[in-house]
Amino acid sequence: MATQQATSDRLEAQAHSTGASVIAADQVEGTNVYNRAGDKLGTVDHVMIDKQSGKVAYAIMSFGGFLGIGESYHPLPWSKLSYSDSQGGYVVDLDKRQLEGAPHYKSSDAWTPAYGRQVDDYYKVPTTYWA
Repeated sequence: MATQQATSDRLEAQAHSTGASVIAADQVEGTNVYNRAGDKLGTVDHVMIDKQSGKVAYAIMSFGGFLGIGESYHPLPWSKLSYSDSQGGYVVDLDKRQLEGAPHYKSSDAWTPAYGRQVDDYYKVPTTYWA
């Protein structure tokens, strides 16, 4: 039992400290999202993974509010984000005005193919997960 826990702890530590291009999902959550001008837009609240391919399809970004009050959540197609070492976070080609008009997401909302297509259409990305 102790050996199994030690192995689990070692693998978790490796997943969190890897210098490779992979990262543990819980390390993505909470990462800041910036626009190209360097303005912080929000943080990654959680990621949505395609069950069939195993690839990340969307990042749900928290935006606005203060101390968790009044925040809105916006799904961003993963292809719109790029990681910046210098920023220590993800960068998108969006501004706050564009996000204010973007599709919102609430945990009570059903994530349907039609909703996924609406998000993809808004950000002008190919609909690969809902075809």
